[in-house]
Amino acid sequence: MNPDPTPWDRSIPDADLLRRFDIAGPRYTSYPTADRFHAGIDAEHHGETLALRAFGPAATQPLSVYVHIPFCESVCYYCACNKVVTRHHERAAVYVDALEAEMVLVHRRLGARALVSQLHFGGGTPTFLADRELSMLMALLHRHFRLAADAEISIEVDPRTIDVARLRHLRTLGFNRLSFGVQDFDPDVQRAVHREQSLESVTALMGAARDLGFRSINVDLIHGLPRQTPTSFARTIDQVAALRPDRIALYGYAHLPHRFKPQRRIDTAALPPAPDKLRMLAGAIAGFIARGYSYIGMDHFALADDPLAVAKREGRLHRNFQGYSTQPDCDLVALGVSAISKVGASFAQNVKTLPEYYAALREGRLPVERGLTLDQDDLVRRDAIMALMCQGRLEFDPIERSHGIVVADYFSPELERLRQFAADGLVTIDARGVQVTPMGWFFVRAVAMVFDRYLKAVDRATPLMAMAGEQASVVAAEAPVRFSRIL
Repeated sequence: MNPDPTPWDRSIPDADLLRRFDIAGPRYTSYPTADRFHAGIDAEHHGETLALRAFGPAATQPLSVYVHIPFCESVCYYCACNKVVTRHHERAAVYVDALEAEMVLVHRRLGARALVSQLHFGGGTPTFLADRELSMLMALLHRHFRLAADAEISIEVDPRTIDVARLRHLRTLGFNRLSFGVQDFDPDVQRAVHREQSLESVTALMGAARDLGFRSINVDLIHGLPRQTPTSFARTIDQVAALRPDRIALYGYAHLPHRFKPQRRIDTAALPPAPDKLRMLAGAIAGFIARGYSYIGMDHFALADDPLAVAKREGRLHRNFQGYSTQPDCDLVALGVSAISKVGASFAQNVKTLPEYYAALREGRLPVERGLTLDQDDLVRRDAIMALMCQGRLEFDPIERSHGIVVADYFSPELERLRQFAADGLVTIDARGVQVTPMGWFFVRAVAMVFDRYLKAVDRATPLMAMAGEQASVVAAEAPVRFSRIL
């Protein structure tokens, strides 16, 4: 049982704890993370995995479906996503045709219109697609899958690409959740990252979305961007809190211009120093909690009556490539360039470029280039990591019964490493399990990392850099976090 959430809602980590434990590491939207993928998992292997699902017990369970739309009209300088920057909107129609070809191949192997309980459009900029293309794409999804009546249907929205009429069209198509990529409301910061949008425009769009009956609205923010200061970011926190989105995702910017070309346009001298980034993070945590938001974990917040916050309190939280979710763990079919599927104990990632993607589909092949099948140790550690990330507690008895191990022996080195976390008040350890404390929830990533056998030594003096395990990154777990993600 999780502790009462009230104490940790009142606990704010100090700068010393943030400096020591808010460290670089995976986001654990999957385990193992995608940097472990290899070319041994190919189109044939993924096709067999889909076909086996069709004849196994999972066939009666609902799927999650992810659709990756890579196009953007302009580049945001902080971005590390798999994207194609273009003003040629006619390219979207060709891509929708390719998505249809991939759906046909997937449907052929699944053997039926599988039930879908969660559908998410990510990118890139999904709203790059025109209304007619979005309509066609939804029609294709309905043709090849069976969407549950209460399915969560979500889309990432660049406020610069949408108006009230387009929101109305999205609602007509069945979308019931939106994620607005805001990042910061300060005009100087927006100019520095080439993403300008006014507070007034976002306010109007959010008001219209509520009037249209969207079930949930998320806002994405980033701290550590050029020209940000603790004072300017505090204004953004106030402005976002006043808008009352149901959920907020707050990410730390990782500046890696050697890896991501758009970041080379950022003036390194304008980046805030590490102490200021810590002040922004601590101020944001305090600010959102003071305004009635619950801290879910991993930089995410939700209003106390939001289903995500309720699931956290009741111990029903799950985690997948879309982040925290109220949906039970299920197989994921991912469509589009670079998208990652999870079926059973196997991951499969599509090719990362449009020419490769189109070529595979023209040849009638699933466009898979790499993946991973989990071994027994992976399965044990996945259960341990997800228990900590989602429930805040690793119960020894269930994992011992599920995997035929003795935790004290199997995880002896890990439990020893956790003693320092216990000494700092971040976990408690007893004969029944490991419990994340109210303060420890702010550092649950670091706690989970103890159980990751693939991690190399991490410099604990490094400020937070969110590592992606999410769908839209260029090289998945090898890249910094996807900044626009509904959770």
